[in-house]
Amino acid sequence: MLADFDYGWPVQRHSFTSQGVAMEMAYLDVPAERPNGRTAVLLHGKNFCAGAWQGTIRALTAAGYRVIAPDQIGFCKSTKPDRYQYGLHTLAANSKTLLDALGVAKPILIGHSMGGMLAIRYALQYPDAVSQLVLVNPIGLEDWRAKGVPNATVDQLFAGERKTSAATIRAYQQRTYYAGTWRADYDRWVEMLASMYAGADGATIAWHQALTSDMVFNQPVVHELGRIAIPTVLIVGEKDNTAIGKDRSDKALAATLGDYPVLARETAKRIPGAALITYPDLGHAPQIQAPDRFHRDLLTALER
Repeated sequence: MLADFDYGWPVQRHSFTSQGVAMEMAYLDVPAERPNGRTAVLLHGKNFCAGAWQGTIRALTAAGYRVIAPDQIGFCKSTKPDRYQYGLHTLAANSKTLLDALGVAKPILIGHSMGGMLAIRYALQYPDAVSQLVLVNPIGLEDWRAKGVPNATVDQLFAGERKTSAATIRAYQQRTYYAGTWRADYDRWVEMLASMYAGADGATIAWHQALTSDMVFNQPVVHELGRIAIPTVLIVGEKDNTAIGKDRSDKALAATLGDYPVLARETAKRIPGAALITYPDLGHAPQIQAPDRFHRDLLTALER
């Protein structure tokens, strides 16, 4: 539950029932320094938590935005039920219950990685409840299964997750998130994730990571991009090469997956009226790798 990991602001908890089980969704609710009346909701990626949005929260609140950043059920400081039927539509509904309870009617949704995939599903599910959509290196811009990536059972995914360590997390993040580079400040986000796998509840973490890997692989959103009817900004670090299942694909197929320079442009064309911002030198997490540049562009896009 990351009990000892400091998110930088007080963590609050939203109690609700989902699939007949009492849940608690941990979240941050950070007020604006000089409120402009707008609220931004930050949706974390699969290998991140609400606390990893620290820099973005500071930038947004300084610019007048109230910021809400939840940990999704199954992740980080939120409930991890013994059994749960995961779905992007379910995570969207859970997030909606939180925002309804907080009286937030039409926020800006900012989603990174899996959070981008979730933001798309939320926008399709609740089109009248979102004012703007910002997608930061979202996954799910291609249908991996339809392209021929072999499926994997949850048991196989779980076995793979049990091998996760700080060393494997660091190697993956260096290769994918930061375009082969590394800085000391990246270590904090490795420690955040690795501490959950290494703790007494490591098997529980691995199980939920396996379930959510199955979810993102088998619930594509790419085929519905043309139905998004909300002003959308797509922000992409082009050194990203994320593709779920690439490691179990043959070499020829794997070489074609996660081509973000191509995926970014294809996606921008498919979402009506979408604006595209690209960073040729950045990887999967531009908000962490180049925060000043990213936040300048994000705030400009929101104001526009």
